[in-house]
Formats: sequence, C-alpha cells, structure tokens
Amino acid sequence: MCIYKQNAPSSSLTISKHIQSHLSFSFSLSLLLRNMVGVFRRSLSFPNKPTVRPPPPSKPRVSHHTRSISLPCRSHPLISHINHEISQIKSWSSSFDRRTTAWLTDGLSLLRDVQETLSDILHLPQSQESLRNRPVFFENLLEDLLRFVDAYGIFRTSVLSLREHQSAAQVALRRKDDVKISSYVKSRRALARDIAKLTSSIREPKTKYNRCHVDVLNGSYGEAELASVIGDVVEVTVLVSVALFNGVYLSLRSSKTTTFVGFLKRSEKRDKNGEGIEELKQVEEKSLVGLSKKKNEEVKILTKKMMELENSIVEIECGSEKVFRGLISTRVSLLNALTH
Repeated sequence: MCIYKQNAPSSSLTISKHIQSHLSFSFSLSLLLRNMVGVFRRSLSFPNKPTVRPPPPSKPRVSHHTRSISLPCRSHPLISHINHEISQIKSWSSSFDRRTTAWLTDGLSLLRDVQETLSDILHLPQSQESLRNRPVFFENLLEDLLRFVDAYGIFRTSVLSLREHQSAAQVALRRKDDVKISSYVKSRRALARDIAKLTSSIREPKTKYNRCHVDVLNGSYGEAELASVIGDVVEVTVLVSVALFNGVYLSLRSSKTTTFVGFLKRSEKRDKNGEGIEELKQVEEKSLVGLSKKKNEEVKILTKKMMELENSIVEIECGSEKVFRGLISTRVSLLNALTH
C-alpha cells in the first residue's frame, strides 16, 4: 500500500507530460498543415490566365436597302466612248473662228460617229432591257428620232433640188440669161424658207426633258446612265442640226426680210447660230441682177463663185446624208430592242 501510494504522483505526472507532448505535437501538426495548404493553393494558380477583354461593340444590322446607297458599278466602255464623242461636239460648237463648210462638215462627221456608237449601245442586252422597262422614255425617243429622220429627209431633198437649180443657173450665167437667173433666185428663196422651218421642228425634243425622271431612286444606276447618255445624244443632235439648217438658210435667204423671217429672228437668240456659211454667202442675190449689163470679167468672177458654192453644197450634202443614214440605223436598233 505504501509503494502504491508513493508511485501514484509520479505516474500522474508522467501521464500529464504525455498529454502535453501530444497536444504540442497536434498543434505543430496543425500549423504544418496550414502552411502546406497555403503552399498548395499557390501552386494551383494559372500563370498564363488570359486577360478578360470587354466584348466588341455590336455591329448594326445590315438594311435590305443597302443597294440604293452603294457605289455605282463601272460604266460600259461604250458609255465612256460616247461621252467623249459628245464632249467633242460641244467643243466643236463653242470653239470656232469662222463658220465655213469645213467646220460644218466636221460637226456632221462627229454627229455621225455619235449615232454609230449609240446604235452599238442599243444592241447591248442590258440597254434593251432598260429601255423595255421605261416604255414612256422609249416611245419619246422613237418619236424624236422619227422627227430627226423626217427633217434630214426634207433637207436632203431640198439640197438636191438646190444643186439642180445651181447647175442650171451656171449655164444661165454664162449666157447672161436674166429670166432664168431670176427663176433661180426665186427657187433659192423658197428652198431657204423650207429649210428654215426644219429648225423649229426639232428644237423641242421630248427625250431631252424626260430623261431627268429616270434616276437611281426609281431604277438601277445603269438605266439612269443610259437615259442620261441618250438625252445628251439628242441634245447634240439638235445642236449640230440647228447649225446646219440655220447656216444654209441664212446663207441663201433673201436680203429682204419677210414677215416669216422677222418672226423667226425675234424667236431666236442672236448667237452663233445667227450666222451663215461663208462659202454659201459668196453669191448674193443683188450680184445676179442685171447680168446683160455686166462685163465679161464680172460674169467670170460670178461663175467661179457659183462653182465654189456648188462644191460647198455637195460637201454639205454628203455630210448630212451620213447623218441621215445614221439616224435611220439608230431608230432600227431601237425598234429591234423592242422586239427582242
């Protein structure tokens, strides 16, 4: 009993030390685990984590009407070519020193080139489709071309008649036949009046004023471009034709102003179109009066001028004939566009 009592405190102390040691070990182990967890968490981080960027702004929705504001497609080479030819005619009309036969025939040749190019354009499938989509514009163009064809047909007949009277007048001039020369003068006046009326018949084409109604909003860019080109062709056709008809009329008309001539002068602007052709003005009516009293030298001079006048008439006739045929060809191309 004594031994048990003596060893009891020692055993209790030993147990207490073990408990303290166990608690100390548990605490140390807990600290170690915490440190390991911290290291483990850092080791799980992603070094190349992508940077989060804000989303790009949303694009606007594309409208179904984008075609109406898109840039126009490239023009057909024939369109560019005819625009260049039209510019040449406008330059021809505005830049000249004298109205001569050569100047007039140059204008007719340029107009013939424009008509040929327009005929080629009208053979294009897209051109034919555009014209069929515009029946009013199509009909107006047909009507304008018919008026041009009629005017040049009448002019052609008048010039042919003038040449015949001119040849007869040269024979009468050499014979100093006042009666036949007087008949020639009257015929020339009548032809001049007929030619003067042609100007008013072509001054107001319908196509020129209706082309503005064909635009990009109401049709395609190609339709608007074609309408613009056709309107320009009609415009320069009027320009050259007025220069032709007025030039011949003012060169052959009587020096005495009639009521019709006075009205025509008041209705026209006094511009370049108010001048005649130099070669056609060489033989005035007053120089043909009283042939029987003229000297032979004067008659020779008149005969030479009459020959030069006839040569000029022939040149003008050839130039206008080409335009006349070109207008017919263009109208045929237009009718073919309607039937195909």
